[in-house]
Amino acid sequence: MTDNATTQMTDAPAAKAPAGKRLSPRARIATGAVALTLLGAGTFGAVSATAAPARTTTTAAAATVDESLTRTSTHLTLGAATRAARAAVDAAKKGGHAVSVAVVDRNGDTLVELRGDGAGPQSYESAGRKAFTAVSWNAPTSELVKRLEQAPTLKDIPGTLFLAGGTPVQAEGAPIAGIGVAGAPSGALDEQYAKAGADALGK
Repeated sequence: MTDNATTQMTDAPAAKAPAGKRLSPRARIATGAVALTLLGAGTFGAVSATAAPARTTTTAAAATVDESLTRTSTHLTLGAATRAARAAVDAAKKGGHAVSVAVVDRNGDTLVELRGDGAGPQSYESAGRKAFTAVSWNAPTSELVKRLEQAPTLKDIPGTLFLAGGTPVQAEGAPIAGIGVAGAPSGALDEQYAKAGADALGK
């Protein structure tokens, strides 16, 4: 009973074509492909219709500044800063001292920091602050120490250190960098080694 029912269901004729005509196997395949294409197109259209609209981004045009409102500044290269720092460390080593050296640019940002073998941990930060102080005031820090007598609050400016050991690097009379040294037995020696670093740039 079950086998006969299955056979009858399997052998049931396909749906009749309109006007009493049967479609050939090839026509049925083509008709099915067209139906699938239309179905897919309808689905894609539905998804596209519900998708969020594309965002448009606009880029503002860069402002052009008159050349009379700008100024060209001189900067120390990384190679030059490294040479100055190495010269300061070597000068201190010849003098029998282990120091830390920092070279900063005109804005006080660090270019190079070197810590000599055996230099104390406190010397690292001190060297950077001396370099920052020297370039900020375009003067050796040994001279700036004297200004504290007239303006003692200078020492309260963040990042500064009014101790001998920092010297500015100049180009055409303007500061372009600062070199700070710390770790020698005295500030005078620190500044001597900082100047040795600056002098190396003139050779």
